[in-house]
Amino acid sequence: MLDFSAKHPPYDLGLERPYCCEIFHLICTDGSKGTWNSDIDGAELALRRQQEQTEAARRLGGTTPVTFLGWTDGELESGMEQRAQIVAAIRTLKPEIILAHDPSKRYRLHPDHRHAGFLATDGVVAARDPLFFPVLGPHHRPAKILLWEADQPDHEETINENTFQTKLHALKAHASQYESTMGVNQLDDESQMAAFEERLRKRLSDNSFGQNEFLCEVFKLIDKV
Repeated sequence: MLDFSAKHPPYDLGLERPYCCEIFHLICTDGSKGTWNSDIDGAELALRRQQEQTEAARRLGGTTPVTFLGWTDGELESGMEQRAQIVAAIRTLKPEIILAHDPSKRYRLHPDHRHAGFLATDGVVAARDPLFFPVLGPHHRPAKILLWEADQPDHEETINENTFQTKLHALKAHASQYESTMGVNQLDDESQMAAFEERLRKRLSDNSFGQNEFLCEVFKLIDKV
């Protein structure tokens, strides 16, 4: 399973372990601008983001080092140079499942998220067909794509309590995004962290197509790849 993201998987997508045997993470941008703190140095933030993502991937059970493409935060494009990098990753890692941003989500503001989604879907097309980028090795066709934050989700993956706790543990590795992403502005404030956990649990419960006794992630499933 290959997880594409602009900066980091927005929810650190924890899926049941039997769903896959190997997990790979590919991060498109350096995260050097994603903060509300105007005093922080961008290069310092980028290094911290890499360290946090590496630790989050370890907590999720990632099986290889995280691939960081290093494009400048906020400046990602879905051009041919970037697509070639995605094709190289797919053909090297040979994932059966791709997880990525839904590039078609209406009103998605962040340009990196849109471009990362298009890179994933366009990259799959190029990686599967041998006459695209032939110098990048033998073609590979993933079995399916799961798009998160989907405009029209139609597939759910149930999450048990152990997986939820793993997911939460991975999210907590992203300390530099506590304030901007998780609504936590004091790292040692247990009440704020508890409130974040409750919001996450509610979102996963609300995801479950009306069956609120389950926690799940929902996706747009593309299985005709």
